[in-house]
Amino acid sequence: MGMKIKDIYRKAVKRGMELDPRGPGEVKASLEKARKEFEDLKEKDKKWFDTERLKNPYSDTRILYGDPEKRVKRALVGIDMEVGEVLLADRLRERSRPIDLIISHHPEGRALASLYEVMDMQAGILLKYGVPINVAEDIMKERVSEVERRLMPVNHTRAVDCARLLDIPFMCIHTPSDNAVTTYLQKHFDRKKPRYVSDIVETLRAIPEYTGAMDESVGPKLIVGSEKRRAGKIAVDMTGGTEGSKKAFERLSQAGVGTIVGMHMVEDHRKESEKHHINVVIAGHVSSDTLGLNLLLDDILDGVEVDACSGFRRISRKKRKKK
Repeated sequence: MGMKIKDIYRKAVKRGMELDPRGPGEVKASLEKARKEFEDLKEKDKKWFDTERLKNPYSDTRILYGDPEKRVKRALVGIDMEVGEVLLADRLRERSRPIDLIISHHPEGRALASLYEVMDMQAGILLKYGVPINVAEDIMKERVSEVERRLMPVNHTRAVDCARLLDIPFMCIHTPSDNAVTTYLQKHFDRKKPRYVSDIVETLRAIPEYTGAMDESVGPKLIVGSEKRRAGKIAVDMTGGTEGSKKAFERLSQAGVGTIVGMHMVEDHRKESEKHHINVVIAGHVSSDTLGLNLLLDDILDGVEVDACSGFRRISRKKRKKK
């Protein structure tokens, strides 16, 4: 039977909003802000406005190519679906494995070009952890502009162009998936209440996606602090487009955060966290993306077979419970 592309997309966005760590009030406010921005535009400028923003607060999640009404029985899913993976989908079709849809976690096309827009949600997340909103918004402003400028010269249409020429529908699901892993892990730690930093690492390693990452030598790892330290208040930092501002670490420390659990961290951010005495555990990038995608696909797919590639490993909720 399968599902229509538009239904996969809509369910992903809906579930992403339900799992948004900011809470429903902030999500609603984000959509309202987009509506007002559209209404305030001059008529000649409205044609350039991405009207998907009126119902989808995540600019990095879009149907990039294909008829939304097309029915999907099998999808090729991966973390980075670029030209090579699109060609892989075409080869699989030649080998009697018809791929009806490519689903990428990381954004491509216009979703990549607009990635910086979703970073505004990080201010709301900082607020949740105790940073005043005026400070959080000021901290993020410079970082958002920096990411926007960095994305401007990127040749972001390559993979989408390839999919179009081969006529393979293509979509990306970024922030809804990241919301899924962030919310799952935050609730997991809130329930487990790990006392020491070592307990955080061991708790992560027991989750199937991170257990698999251990076999690939990219398992959870402490990069700032000591495993013998108290964990304190744990903040899971895995959503909001990409890494936020390094200025946030001082404010998070003042707000009482003792340990950050993230996907990845650049050196400047690592030094700032060390300076402000915050432990940092890196759960792993691809493994965290895989966990988020698995959680999301469990909720949104019905009757769709998944072929996994590009770092992704499909683990269903049924298998998760068995472990």
